[in-house]
Amino acid sequence: MNKIADHWLSPVILTFCLCFGFVAFTLMKADGDILQFIVIGTRFSEGDPQGTEGYDGQFGYYIALDPEPQRVRARLDVPAYRYQRILLPILARLFSVGDQRLIPYWLVILPLLGQVLGVAYVAKLIAEMGQKPWIALVYGLNAGSLLSIRVALPEPLAYGCVGAAIYAHSRKWHWVGAIWLLMAFLSKEVTIVFGGAILLALLLRREWKGVAILLGVSFLPFLLWQIWLWQTFGEMGLGSGGAGATGFEWVPFMGLMRIATYSKVYFWAMSIVFAPLTVVPSIWGAWVSLRDLLGGKRDVTTLALFFHSLMLFFLPFSTYRETGGILRLSLGFVLAFLLYAVQERKTRLLRYLPFWLVYNVFLFR
Repeated sequence: MNKIADHWLSPVILTFCLCFGFVAFTLMKADGDILQFIVIGTRFSEGDPQGTEGYDGQFGYYIALDPEPQRVRARLDVPAYRYQRILLPILARLFSVGDQRLIPYWLVILPLLGQVLGVAYVAKLIAEMGQKPWIALVYGLNAGSLLSIRVALPEPLAYGCVGAAIYAHSRKWHWVGAIWLLMAFLSKEVTIVFGGAILLALLLRREWKGVAILLGVSFLPFLLWQIWLWQTFGEMGLGSGGAGATGFEWVPFMGLMRIATYSKVYFWAMSIVFAPLTVVPSIWGAWVSLRDLLGGKRDVTTLALFFHSLMLFFLPFSTYRETGGILRLSLGFVLAFLLYAVQERKTRLLRYLPFWLVYNVFLFR
């Protein structure tokens, strides 16, 4: 019985059941209206400058309805930035087989399946590292993932592809891993942080075949995609966010500290609430990963933790000021932190990580 309970499939099944239950419960509360997941605003759906904003998932919905760039650009706040995340809307359109009424369903189903895919590979990695795969639920039931499913965003699909790519890399399946990484890049561009960690690990180990495959299959197509976006929309998609986004900071955690210039109460509230998820773990993560790298470690997990920790240092104010934004952006960090803690057998730390599941309270505001 214990062997069955500790099998890597157990957290996968639980993740699927809880995510499906969460979607079903939300749909029931919305009286069966699947468009409540999309959060459409009249500013972009009706072209009303004074209308409601809606949320980010609406842009993937508009692209899925009509992916022709010049027609859909009027409904996108920052066209190149939104259009670069092409995989989810295109897959939703394909699976809807011409029935536009099905598109919103697939925009929810595909992230859910992406989350299950990611948990499967993360649980397998954890089991192969000699730890109980249940700890994968820290990633599988992460608030940022569930929020993304709730509002039809690509993060769960993107990081599901990342999980598959890391697993393929661990087995030296370079072609498979590179394809998964390309899918991750085309789902959400921030996954290039994991891609950079894998590429640098291969370079440092002088695995030239793996480097060539990764550059040719993952990075080169993504670069060509950015060039196409520039030719089509007049700019590349890479950036710090959509409309109203501020730039990346130069001083660590200045994005968080800038909140105080608008509201000291909100600043202290955000600092107290999110310090256990971002500030403290990223400082620790940057220190231990840098120490390991200087000591000669060359693995993907250590590099990924280092890069993601630095990213949290310099996130823009526009990300830190929004609870949903920081929860979603922290997904990559949570995954990197979890895999590092498992790999290095940080037993006390692994007991702390389930605390992050408390952030799911934000789903029920």
